[in-house]
Amino acid sequence: MTIKHTTYDCSQGCPVEATLELIGGKWKGVMLYHLLDGTQRFSELRRQMPSITPRMLTNQLRELEADGLVHREVFPVIPPHVEYSLTPLGKTLAPVIRELKKWGDTHLDRQAKPRRAA
Repeated sequence: MTIKHTTYDCSQGCPVEATLELIGGKWKGVMLYHLLDGTQRFSELRRQMPSITPRMLTNQLRELEADGLVHREVFPVIPPHVEYSLTPLGKTLAPVIRELKKWGDTHLDRQAKPRRAA
């Protein structure tokens, strides 16, 4: 697993900082969420996230793989077939990712209500 910082300059917030360093950013959490459903091909992930560029998807998947959260399996066929899945470590994030989605559903619902009233 790749840890970007070797030490953290905080007290009780260090585990949160370390976790967000691994899954933070615009796309990693979304990728992990989609991989909760099981193994996915690159094109399947791309279809579920139409706003992401192929390069960004590749880079983020590589980072998640380097951090030990995602497994990349290449099948030696033509054309190349690559599948992505959560590692056992990645699967331990399932409750966190599901809670983030739950919070987002609630927050987006609250945000939408004032707009509808206006």
